[in-house]
Amino acid sequence: MDRVQDILDFWFLPENHPEFGKTRTEWFTKNLEFDIQVKSLFLPDLEAAAAGYRLVWTESMKGCIASIVLFDQFPRNIFRNSKRAFATDGKALEISRHMITSGYFGDLNLVQKQFVILPFEHSENMDDQKQALQLFTDTGNDNLISYAQAHFDIIEKFGRFPHRNKVLERTSTPAEEEFLKQPGSSF
Repeated sequence: MDRVQDILDFWFLPENHPEFGKTRTEWFTKNLEFDIQVKSLFLPDLEAAAAGYRLVWTESMKGCIASIVLFDQFPRNIFRNSKRAFATDGKALEISRHMITSGYFGDLNLVQKQFVILPFEHSENMDDQKQALQLFTDTGNDNLISYAQAHFDIIEKFGRFPHRNKVLERTSTPAEEEFLKQPGSSF
């Protein structure tokens, strides 16, 4: 389970760190240096987990959070601008559902909860979007609610995230092409 703690300490910082529990700019900024660091430190873990060799991690709260970060966040850094960035989204979503039904979710701080909810927000399924919006609304954090609402609105309008079309080799509709010209249309 040392790798679980390595992932958590890298992503959230150690629990005794003064910035633990706070949002980090690296999470939501495109940064090649950070992407390279994630890849060099955690690509073998991602590959092993995707192959099913880390299922035991889901038997603990910390293991679940580490798995969600591994499946939902790390691919977005490691495989940025490729379809592999989204390849393990379903696995992250499954573990997020498990965390909520197991009761682990209630024991998390706000930042950790955010990363458990993000797989719902990243889903192109409307029911998942509804759950993301509800879960973020339950946090009471206006910034998180705003982002959840923006994701929800895009799925409600297009049934998918148009900014993913190119990397997923999907043809954009004229309405999606027009939408993508707008500032803030991509996450």
